[in-house]
Amino acid sequence: MHAPAEPQARRAILAAVVGNVLEWYDFAVYAYMATIIARQFFPSQDEVVSLLSAFAAFGVGFVVRPLGGIVIGRLGDVRGRKAALVLTIVLMAAGTVMILSTASTCTIEDVGAVGGRLWFQLYVYSDRGLTKALVERAEACGMQAVVLTVDAPVLGRRERDLRNRFHLPDGIRLANVPSSGSVPLPTGHGESGLANHFATGIDAGITWRDVEWLRSITRLPVLIKGIVRGDDAARAVEHGAAGVIVSNHGGRQLDTAIASIRALPDVAEAVNGRAEVLLDGGVRRGTDVIKAIALGARAVLVGRPVVWGLAASGENGARRVLELLRAEIDLAMALCGCPTVGDISRDLVAD
Repeated sequence: MHAPAEPQARRAILAAVVGNVLEWYDFAVYAYMATIIARQFFPSQDEVVSLLSAFAAFGVGFVVRPLGGIVIGRLGDVRGRKAALVLTIVLMAAGTVMILSTASTCTIEDVGAVGGRLWFQLYVYSDRGLTKALVERAEACGMQAVVLTVDAPVLGRRERDLRNRFHLPDGIRLANVPSSGSVPLPTGHGESGLANHFATGIDAGITWRDVEWLRSITRLPVLIKGIVRGDDAARAVEHGAAGVIVSNHGGRQLDTAIASIRALPDVAEAVNGRAEVLLDGGVRRGTDVIKAIALGARAVLVGRPVVWGLAASGENGARRVLELLRAEIDLAMALCGCPTVGDISRDLVAD
């Protein structure tokens, strides 16, 4: 038997592993993962309404969001399978929803073929024909909602990407945009291939009229992700959004932007029950979920923890993270004296 590693060595190994996983997430993950807290806890099923009612059958479940997110893509193969597809399988078995990103390196069709509860995250390209085709493919493959990201008309200054001249390796593309799916090594120093892709492809002039256009080309409900103000949330509802996702894009778009959890009460008040409200960002424990619900969210998006589980132990690791979150939510509810989700109230969170 080998002697156990010294504490200092163990810490060094852990730091290296965590560092690698963080790099992988920051550079390679084009998906969003979410945790959906289903409302079957309510005594009356009449209270399980609106967009998320379809997910009430599985109790406390999880949605994989635009991790940002929810699908990783082929930058990580898990025992010979694409990581995005592994996550889809895990989440389907757990009764969760996954939101597939426009920028996934797995196609809409490949993920759709796995089945389960799937939503599609959309970036609006300057080429409206390409954008429309993405939505049509998502609808044809059984996606149940479109999540429109509005907080990235241009890419924020991601200095780590610039230092590393971020690009996708040979043979890996953004599978859903074949006409511009490559993200090559930038020609200049201090540049990011991803930033260049956004600058040349994504429409930086998106307006509320584009929300109306999107609703006109699909029968699917549209959620708007990237809302951190109450007035914007109200406008989203007025333009027909079925839900808003309170998000600062993981803090990677605008430095010093408000934390999602701080923006949540204002957004929830402005929406006032007219649409669904979800929270994205910083969720690591079951108590984070309880706080979000108390402050007005119907569900929370969780990303990095599930990716860490996948990186550490593949399919089993991702499944274990979901199990831990579910158990922590149950325990936190019990210790807060909340037998049902409906009992989680604003007074649980100190001002």
